[in-house]
Amino acid sequence: MPEFIKELKRTHSCGALTAKDVGAEVILFGWVANRRDHGGAVFIDLRDREGLTQVVFEADTDAAVQATAHELRLEYCVGVRGKVVSRGGNKNPKLATGEIEVHAIQLSIFNKSEPVPFPIEDKVDTAEEKRLNHRYLDLRRAPLQKSLMRRSKMNLITRETMGSMGFLELETPFLVKYTPGGARNFLVPSRLSPGKFYALAESPQLFKQLFMVAGFDRYFQIVKCFRDEDLRLDRQPEFTQIDIEMSFVTQDDIFAAVEKLIVKLWKEILGVDIPAPFPRMRFEDSMRDYGNDKPDLRFGMKHVELTGIVADHAGCGVPLWEPLLGEADASGKKKMKPGQIVKAIKVPASANFSRTETDKLEEFVKGMGSKGLARAKVDEAGNWTQSPLAKTITPDARAAINAACGAGAGDLLLFQFGKESQVHTVMANLRLHLGKKLGLIPEYGPRDPTDPNSWNFLWVVDPPLFEYDDEAHRWAAAHHAFTRPHDESVQFLETDPGKVLCHRYDCVLNGVEIGGGSIRLHDPVVQARVFAAMGIGAEEAEQKFGFLLQALRYGAPPHGGIALGMDRLAMLLTGAESLREVIPFPKTQKGTDLMTDAPNEVTEAQLMELFIKSTAKKAEPADAAAQPKA
Repeated sequence: MPEFIKELKRTHSCGALTAKDVGAEVILFGWVANRRDHGGAVFIDLRDREGLTQVVFEADTDAAVQATAHELRLEYCVGVRGKVVSRGGNKNPKLATGEIEVHAIQLSIFNKSEPVPFPIEDKVDTAEEKRLNHRYLDLRRAPLQKSLMRRSKMNLITRETMGSMGFLELETPFLVKYTPGGARNFLVPSRLSPGKFYALAESPQLFKQLFMVAGFDRYFQIVKCFRDEDLRLDRQPEFTQIDIEMSFVTQDDIFAAVEKLIVKLWKEILGVDIPAPFPRMRFEDSMRDYGNDKPDLRFGMKHVELTGIVADHAGCGVPLWEPLLGEADASGKKKMKPGQIVKAIKVPASANFSRTETDKLEEFVKGMGSKGLARAKVDEAGNWTQSPLAKTITPDARAAINAACGAGAGDLLLFQFGKESQVHTVMANLRLHLGKKLGLIPEYGPRDPTDPNSWNFLWVVDPPLFEYDDEAHRWAAAHHAFTRPHDESVQFLETDPGKVLCHRYDCVLNGVEIGGGSIRLHDPVVQARVFAAMGIGAEEAEQKFGFLLQALRYGAPPHGGIALGMDRLAMLLTGAESLREVIPFPKTQKGTDLMTDAPNEVTEAQLMELFIKSTAKKAEPADAAAQPKA
């Protein structure tokens, strides 16, 4: 008999055979996904990454083949040679190969399998920790295989599309010099340079700018990046981004290139035609109406800014709002204290929330650090009920707030007030919570991925260049110090940095930031002024960013770029609930790899070789801790 693999090569995948293949002799390789032994005949479902094929070992099959077939168990890795036969009236409409089955002629067991710790099925109830511990088995499940195959296709489409636009795929180093930025870096000790450390690159930012200085004009890279941050469902310590940089361009040119790539991805992966260009929203409007810079536009329920009304009505008679006001001006009119705001959300009467449900909303906002959730229900006459605010609110102020919120009979108003950043955050999350609770948006992914209206793309533009650091009492770059300010904002660099807007932008999809970038600041004179606004002098700037600053002095072209989160794009395009479903070997929320037990301790000898010493306290062995101290 000829040998499998060496002489008998695979002819088809386990998802390829159809009625047109009836009568053909085929060779399949895969794993036993299901087994049914009827005493005489043995049936198995053979699985590979493309699908399932039913294989039958009939009672009159060669005795040796029949004996081997009776040995088969789940997850045995096997090769089968056989003839394709129609299943006639026993078709299985749930399988792509359901019209046929393969009557085996020859069988080889490549490798047996021990009983697996959980079923290799599309839907399993097994705890994620156990599945991550045996990730190589989890990856045999069809949903994960389909997600990773789709991600592979995304890589191919990205390379083809970027290449068609004249982009060069160029590599950048992972081991780099530490430079201060928004994210914490992983540090790597250098054995050859005692006491010194590399940083794992959190992005290729500086190097892709150097490519522009070098004249490569258009660069892209599908690149691994690293950030030592607290984790959540949409964040991993190592992640992948589509990194892009272009010379001699405006913001509009970058948007056009990114939109072409995204339109191509959605068309090729989902068959959906996404309209372009994408709409744009100013950062200021996004914060006012939605409380964040990544608004989900699939539903309404905008925030209503009430700060001006509260100030105009001297606190509206509400004791809780009066402390938000500052000193009166010369005319006797009070203004709101700097950084203090009042916002509301209107919940329509159709929601018909009970007192218990509104109490649960208050618990929700308290979980984000809020002190509570002021609310008021509007009656037929426009009065407020079920609210402590109703006792003191002035009629004029109540009417003004009702009008601003568009509130009518039965509507519920929810209020937050106080520090601007806190109010924005709480109200942004409350809006999303209400959107899901009221069924306005699904919990995960779009309801119909094939409907173009399920995908709401948006560019958020014109944010401030700086944000104030309350702890350090200084201005810091909101993104990075090499972002170009608007020409009309440069005048405020020394006098009022908070007014400086810049050419930075985020691409948002259904409330998820899928990419961000900026037009870079290549003018050394303006760059020095930006550093000065941040309290960074020339000497410190050279120490931290010297090699880039020097490069920018040698005829650096105007340039800009963006980085798209490949993991997030894959999560959205596959309908996954977390990044862990689209990353082959992910980390847990504690940054650990349960399969390999990373990170792990190393020996003292290894540390000495690197000229470092750990200050972590080692836990005592359990039996030692139980012994009484001498």
